[in-house]
Amino acid sequence: MADAADAVPPVSNADLGSASTFASTAGPASSGPSLASRDGLLTVPSDAGDPSPVETATDSHLPPAPANATSPPVSALQANTDTATPSTNMTLNLIHLMVKRGLITKDDADGLIKQAEQETAAAQAQQSTNAALPEANAPDDTVGVTYVPDVVKNQIREEVTADVMKQQREDELAAANPVPSTAPRFRVSGDLRLRYEGDMYPSDNAQGVFTNFNAINTGSGFDVNSAAPALPEYNVSQDRNRFRLRARFGTDIDLHDNFTVGLRIGTGQDDSPTTENQTLDVANNGQGGNFSKYSIWLDRAFLRYELGGTPDKDLTFTAGRFEDPFFHTSMIFADDLGFDGLAVQGRYKIANGLTPFATLGAFPVFNTDLNFSSNQTEKFSSEDKYLIAAQVGTVWTINKDFSAKGAVAYYYYENIAGKVSDPMLASSNEAGNTDDSRPSFAQNGNTYIALRDYVDPAPGTTPEIEYYGLATPFHVLALTGQLDYSHFDPFHISIQGEFIDNLAFNRSDIINNGPAFDSGPQNNTNGSDPNSFAGGNIGAIVRLNFGKVALEKFGDWNVGFSYRYVESDSTIDGFTDADFGGNLVGTNLQGYTIGGNLGLSPHVWTGLRFMSADAIAGPTYHNDLVQFDINAQF
Repeated sequence: MADAADAVPPVSNADLGSASTFASTAGPASSGPSLASRDGLLTVPSDAGDPSPVETATDSHLPPAPANATSPPVSALQANTDTATPSTNMTLNLIHLMVKRGLITKDDADGLIKQAEQETAAAQAQQSTNAALPEANAPDDTVGVTYVPDVVKNQIREEVTADVMKQQREDELAAANPVPSTAPRFRVSGDLRLRYEGDMYPSDNAQGVFTNFNAINTGSGFDVNSAAPALPEYNVSQDRNRFRLRARFGTDIDLHDNFTVGLRIGTGQDDSPTTENQTLDVANNGQGGNFSKYSIWLDRAFLRYELGGTPDKDLTFTAGRFEDPFFHTSMIFADDLGFDGLAVQGRYKIANGLTPFATLGAFPVFNTDLNFSSNQTEKFSSEDKYLIAAQVGTVWTINKDFSAKGAVAYYYYENIAGKVSDPMLASSNEAGNTDDSRPSFAQNGNTYIALRDYVDPAPGTTPEIEYYGLATPFHVLALTGQLDYSHFDPFHISIQGEFIDNLAFNRSDIINNGPAFDSGPQNNTNGSDPNSFAGGNIGAIVRLNFGKVALEKFGDWNVGFSYRYVESDSTIDGFTDADFGGNLVGTNLQGYTIGGNLGLSPHVWTGLRFMSADAIAGPTYHNDLVQFDINAQF
């Protein structure tokens, strides 16, 4: 078949042989398609009733016939069909031309020539029989017509029609979408999750001892010199029912030459890095309540350069705000957490079933305000914080039923611990030079120390505004592994485990840390004595899943069970799972999660989870949480 751009090239009279015009002998023109030559161009009238008539004489690729071109009268053609002398000359030349133009194959041409010869011989025999009869008087304008077999005409009509239709579709597409091949290509995606969440607390939870350090540090501080200080506290006694949603919409834009840009926006009750949940009609943080509208946040904005792009070989550089590049559980980083900075990821298959991988990244966690401190003439030095992380691992296909994935990672948080300020006067009402060493966002669980070192404490007379920072550095070693059994595919059984250890944790340093007038840990103690500090530095989680990995149709399902034990200072609480633990999500928790998912359609599924958590160190705390979700994605 010829290319659409080459369909129906000009055909000269010399190509066709001695005859310059030809027509069907099948009867009147209205009874079916006919084939004629118009100044060397083929015209193919459409079949009667065809919803997409094709007239190559009016196609943009074929010029119209000159004004002086004339066609023989149909009546004359029909009248002469019984008297014209059949000849294979024009037929043979036409068939050879069709082979030359790529309309038919050589084998097809040989078959057509043989059939044409047989039909010509039969027609000549019939003409010899008619020669003995008196010759009918023919009109003066009679034109001789060379015989063309029906099979040749049908083949020509079908081939030319198909080529012209193909070219017409391409022309219409080009006219409707005049985008050059180098233009960016967009891939749009999004998801929506609707959730009911019930938080339940027992009556024997300790009261008035769970300080909300995040509220203090993101607010105006806490006056420890007040005669009756009122610390912000977490609710651990009253049950709550919430209806929540999460909506995200984004696009990946292929810029060609291995470059990609990614953008995504999402909901969020606030600028929390760990969740994009929006509680419906919540009446706090300046939004929600009485059907108020909700905020939309920029959640992804990155530029990526990728080489390879296959499961066996890949090297990727990503900069901006992007998805989590590491292999881990939600014990370290929440599922919704995005990373700011630069990451390099690579993998390379070194043997059959063995593909090592590695990830290296540098991420700013906090950047000091340009004018810190804003209320003083003399500015303070920067308190910038970074996460430097590296992970190496491998994917191992053990056999047709078992596969494994394992990795070791080191997460080094630079300058993350709180720092005690230089000695300062409460009467000065000025900022402390280490105020920015406090976390700009936190959940719950990590141990805190006071930061401002007041040298003139005078209870009840002068306000002493205090902020709180993390009591220990964090250099976290993580071991993560997963084993998958797929003998019953598409149903899989998988087990995943993770162990973490904060190598920078030192119990003695925590007990002796802080300003002289208020030293020691401010939480995770069994009383007011700093020496009763009960925090720890290790964490572990094990998870068992059974069912379909991907829910692709109605009735697909999976179930799972997990148990975790996460001590107070094993990892940064501000980046961990935002669900487990109820109102005290973060670290310093132990307990289990059980749940399952059911597919409703290829893009919609529902899920149910139950979580039960208890505090490890400090006062008594217990929470049960139920979540029912309906998810949709595209």
